[in-house]
Amino acid sequence: VYSKVPNSSSADINVAFKAANEALPGWSKLTVTDRSQYLHKIAELLEYKLDDFANYESRDTGKPVTLAQSVDIPRAIANFRFFAEYGPTFTFNSELNSDESENRVIQAPLGVVGCISPWNLPLYLFTWKIAPALMAGNTVLAKPSEITPYTAYKFGEICVDANLPAGVLNIVHGQGITAGDALINHKGVQAISFTGGTATGKIIAQKTAASFKKLSLEMGGKNPAIIFTDCDYKKMLDTVVQSSFSNQG
Repeated sequence: VYSKVPNSSSADINVAFKAANEALPGWSKLTVTDRSQYLHKIAELLEYKLDDFANYESRDTGKPVTLAQSVDIPRAIANFRFFAEYGPTFTFNSELNSDESENRVIQAPLGVVGCISPWNLPLYLFTWKIAPALMAGNTVLAKPSEITPYTAYKFGEICVDANLPAGVLNIVHGQGITAGDALINHKGVQAISFTGGTATGKIIAQKTAASFKKLSLEMGGKNPAIIFTDCDYKKMLDTVVQSSFSNQG
């Protein structure tokens, strides 16, 4: 045993939602520039501890440390850098006026959103969901895979060190059938972003359909390679082998 994380219940999800909901007015009213600065700070602290997080990821998943150092953690950092850099350039409000009418498009945060990420690229895909949600002014309930939870747990410490306001990001651990189910069924959660298995994705789609909750699903799959006789054989072989066996397939 190298670490322990909470096994959250539906009661814990309710507590986390309350914190996120209370933090929402203050966070959503910040300027995009202010929110960008928080994301930059998180990226900076994560980069400072890149080697530590690569070791955490290796221990949690079994992948080589070198792979986590070159892919997982740098991409997690890049998630925050990208949205911190380009978030302020997004057009949040626009006017489409003519002589006969006045039309305005006002984009506003959804509210409290839920993010559920998988085991294969734990921190990378965890942060891929969190960074844009925060940049857009939402507060977040995020559940990592119960199989590989440790980097998400340590990432919470990074956010504390970055002085991210309390309640803006709430990381909950636990089984899909308990914590995950409570998260997707919570009436106050306005959207769910899920990456994981197809069977679980189908269940989430069914459970959220009645409430018309905004839903993003990226589900499992293996892609075939179609190889034509006129291809560059060496390049094809290198690409297929890398695609098939990187990150343990």
